Amino acid sequence: MHVFVTGATGIVGRALCGALVSRGDFVTALSRSAGSAAARLPAGVRILEGDPAAPGRWQEELARADACVHLAGEPMAAGRLTAARKAKVAASRLDSTRLVAEVIAAGGPEVLVSGSAVGFYGSRGDEVLDETSPPGGDAMAELCRRWEAAAVPATAEARVVLLRTGIVLSDQGGALPELVRPFRLFAGGPLGDGAFWQPWIHLADEVGLILLALEDGKIAGPLCASAPEPVRNRDLAATLGKVLHRPAFVSTPALAVRLAVGDLADIVLASQRMVPTLANECGYLFRFPTLEPALRDLLA
Repeated sequence: MHVFVTGATGIVGRALCGALVSRGDFVTALSRSAGSAAARLPAGVRILEGDPAAPGRWQEELARADACVHLAGEPMAAGRLTAARKAKVAASRLDSTRLVAEVIAAGGPEVLVSGSAVGFYGSRGDEVLDETSPPGGDAMAELCRRWEAAAVPATAEARVVLLRTGIVLSDQGGALPELVRPFRLFAGGPLGDGAFWQPWIHLADEVGLILLALEDGKIAGPLCASAPEPVRNRDLAATLGKVLHRPAFVSTPALAVRLAVGDLADIVLASQRMVPTLANECGYLFRFPTLEPALRDLLA
């Protein structure tokens, strides 16, 4: 299979490209910088330079692929969410998804796995959320709704999977090093009252679910990418403390989080009890269904 991957140099993209090459697929990775991508991607990946949020020759290459995994997007947590950054985050997702969908709607790849996020649901307290749950009503939920809608035109010619991803745990970067840092300094603990739910997934299972979405013709529409057991923030903190042999009782007040990261706090403190109903129904066997073994694997 020829798989075209955008966002290939991100944490998930790099792991996915490695898994695809290992199983014998031909992989084309789109990157804004071919030189940087070559240093970060595994051998055997064909690198194509281009901006997924702008029309270009890359669209011709995409049209010749069998499948597309679209993961491109400005990192949400790369800085404070000023008005300018919010606009950049939105444009990077909406413009790139629209361009990918246009190619596929014209007769390109037969399957599109398009990135989305748990933010689709907004903050929902203790409500159990899965693929059938409606969107939330906050700004992040509205962005995710528009992000997913931008992929819908591709359904005219392809099977489209909308990957609603929780917190991806990886030892290569992303959220986990930020979670670990205060524990290393003996200052770890819950955020606020720690009662809010956090859906998480080990990087190996994030890649596994993407491969499932590429292969299983019955999967279309939303696919929740999270472990079967979401945890409350206070339980995440306690488990991190246990694995790292550090105390986990230094609580950070919600107001302090808001002062530190601004509007990003609405995402950090959101309560989203998301479960992977469709993945379970399709028989996917999670390598790390529970948190402690996942953390021990990554922090050994």
